[in-house]
Amino acid sequence: MKTNKILNTALALVIAISFTNCKTVQNANNKQKGAVIGAAGGAILGAIIGNNVGKGGNGELGAVIGGVVGGGAGVLIGNKMDKQAQKIEEEIPGAVVERIDNGIVVTFDENSGVHFDTNKYIITPDSKVTLDKLTGVFKEYPDTNILVVGHTDSAGSAEYNMTLSKNRANAVTNYFTGAGLSAGRFTTQWFGENKPTHDNSTAEGRAKNRRVNVAILPNEKMINDAKTQSGEN
Repeated sequence: MKTNKILNTALALVIAISFTNCKTVQNANNKQKGAVIGAAGGAILGAIIGNNVGKGGNGELGAVIGGVVGGGAGVLIGNKMDKQAQKIEEEIPGAVVERIDNGIVVTFDENSGVHFDTNKYIITPDSKVTLDKLTGVFKEYPDTNILVVGHTDSAGSAEYNMTLSKNRANAVTNYFTGAGLSAGRFTTQWFGENKPTHDNSTAEGRAKNRRVNVAILPNEKMINDAKTQSGEN
């Protein structure tokens, strides 16, 4: 019924406005909160793969990320993702947490919770602490899919770095699934040295390029539930 749709959308907007204490939410515009329809995951792709977005080879990631859900359903999804982003910030203060479109992008570099010894891909004890906290959040919010993406700096050969980024990304995914999370929620991708976000000519830049991104995205159940709740189904 049209009147109910309007009331549901208005209620969703009021609920969404109440969750604005998290700094990631305060910095988000309407598109990032899921209130309007946007391009198919372009902003999330940019956050995950860095400064070469749009130069090819990203079809699989685009398919995983999909489009942005708008309208009342988008607001309801945005509200859930806002709360999840806030929870991650509380549990893992060293991570970079961004609310983008209908999703969340978490970036870990050598200084923010998940790191690897030089030329290694075994999860370190310190990294396990961080990943255990993130696992807890994923269990608390089960209606999401998770994309894990590995990167390296430019030191060493391109072939070696591609393999290293693959092994590190798989190590993170395997840690999550080994902790009891469903493997069906995960997609793993890697880019070696090909997608830098910082200058590889400096030590600081290389440290930031040695990173793992985790994107958290609403799954089909969350989307359908939001559409039903907002009267769009």
